[in-house]
Amino acid sequence: MAFAPMGPEASFFEVLDRHRTSLLADLRSAGGEPATRETRLASSSEVLASIENIIQDIITSLARNEAPAFTIDNRSSWENIKFDDSVGLQMVPHCITRKVKSDSPKSIQKFALILKILSMIYKLVQSNTYATKRDIYYTDSQLFGNQTIVDNIISDISCMLKVPRRSLHIISTSKGLIAGNLRYIEEDGTKVNCTGGATAVAVPSNIQGIRNLITDAKFLLIVEKDATFQRLLDDNFCKKMSPCIMVTGKGVPDLNTRLLVKKLWDTFRTPVFTLVDADPYGIEIMCIYKYGSMSMSFEAHNLTVPAIRWLGLLPSDLKRLNIPKDSLIPLTKRDQMKLDSILQRPYVTCQPFWRKEMEIMADSKMKAEIQALTFLSSDYLSRVYLPNKLRFGGWI
Repeated sequence: MAFAPMGPEASFFEVLDRHRTSLLADLRSAGGEPATRETRLASSSEVLASIENIIQDIITSLARNEAPAFTIDNRSSWENIKFDDSVGLQMVPHCITRKVKSDSPKSIQKFALILKILSMIYKLVQSNTYATKRDIYYTDSQLFGNQTIVDNIISDISCMLKVPRRSLHIISTSKGLIAGNLRYIEEDGTKVNCTGGATAVAVPSNIQGIRNLITDAKFLLIVEKDATFQRLLDDNFCKKMSPCIMVTGKGVPDLNTRLLVKKLWDTFRTPVFTLVDADPYGIEIMCIYKYGSMSMSFEAHNLTVPAIRWLGLLPSDLKRLNIPKDSLIPLTKRDQMKLDSILQRPYVTCQPFWRKEMEIMADSKMKAEIQALTFLSSDYLSRVYLPNKLRFGGWI
């Protein structure tokens, strides 16, 4: 055993163990192996050659007295997305593209910024050094205008070159946290132990580089919000439910948190559950972990975990637990639009139980935060709700 058990008796995990056996059987029947290979990064020489080819195309255009242009896959169109329940949302091979032209007043600035960031990436890869997206923005903050512009261009370049962002030698600062039954070694040799009780460890910025991962965890719980995550830590949830792992992306997850959840699933095939608010934005966040997002669909294979299950907070739980109406919140017009949008997405057709829960929310026109459970008792979430769900299979 990698860790001394401190949690419930072995019988507590019987339903979880059967769930894991079922997940592994599904993988085998779909042709998947119980443990997959590491995601391959593009080599430095491949990235440099791809950038050189793009620059060569620009030079060729100029030699012909033609205005150079970048051809970029449209990452904001559902027409470019296909759904595969074993992977999630993927970009189709031959998708609709858009031109970023050097002779158009609307796009000339973006053309110049793409060229500048391509040049910076080339130097980073060539010198085998790394930079954060923030570093790139601050090289010329006046030119770039804001961080979002830089982030979008980096994603466009990653998509255009068909390589993961880390292959561009660009890393992002992690905002996520991890706690529980997990040890690993970081790329620089630092040994990390996540079993520190009431404190959590920051998600590493180089997920590809972590090695020697060790865990006995029976499940991995993704917690939507930092406040809920911290409350569970304060309640000693990880020790009471040991062996387990908890992760939070503090809202919409950053790339590193998603990569970590994917790596833990690929390495250990530990059942993964989500704990999100019973509202459209909590459901959206759960869908990002499970099926990915439209904007990052070109990298779905590296990021999605379709085996994720929805543990709570389910809209049907509100009625079952007699949560009073004054603990609920009316759906706003924005909430209703988001809910309608999710109900129309391709993956909802293969999730009838999810659809039913969302329809309960739509019919009641009410939403609830996880904190609504404190009406029952201050520690109801960690003492009753989650243990019962995990013991008796209360996930969908």
